[in-house]
Amino acid sequence: MSETLAAFLAGFLLSGALIMAIGAQNLFVLRQGLRREHVAPIVLFCGTIDALLIIAGVAGIGAVLAAIPQLTIALSLGGAAFLAWYGVSALRRMARPSSMSIAGTQSITLSRALGTAAAFTFLNPHVYLDTVLLMGAAGSAQPHDLRPIFVTGAALASFTWFAALGYGARLLAPLFVKPAAWRVLDAIVGIVMLSLAASLVARVLAH
Repeated sequence: MSETLAAFLAGFLLSGALIMAIGAQNLFVLRQGLRREHVAPIVLFCGTIDALLIIAGVAGIGAVLAAIPQLTIALSLGGAAFLAWYGVSALRRMARPSSMSIAGTQSITLSRALGTAAAFTFLNPHVYLDTVLLMGAAGSAQPHDLRPIFVTGAALASFTWFAALGYGARLLAPLFVKPAAWRVLDAIVGIVMLSLAASLVARVLAH
């Protein structure tokens, strides 16, 4: 295996392993994919931001962020508040049977969809820990001339995952014709969001 291919695969596999974990951003992309609403802009936005954060990490921004613990605390508290709000909203949707269908759910504007995706991205400290710090450290360990190859592999994994999640969700559309399926999804979303919010607050209190 050539060094170039090894660097590409290292970036692709590490990025893929980190991004596939169930989280707020992934659940939002999945939900929009099920509704077939603003899928392309959301996929492009999430993939592009991931790529930019990876580039920043490899360029050394991760070391700067690690030296400012107050920033992490502020992001954690802001993220916890947003996740708690979104989690409660999901549980409220679950309690309204009339909204439990693709056709019956009120559409959101593109600007609101992108704003929500941005909030899930930038208010989540794990994005900085995984994408900037961890990916940055792994990328910086590569020889200087192979770092762009590492970043390319990592960014491609991100775009591939979000595209698969957003566009692959429509394969589940027949299942989500039933209101009960939306009820289960919103229950999962609500529980995950509130759990993530609680974990962020607990991390702040522990420090």
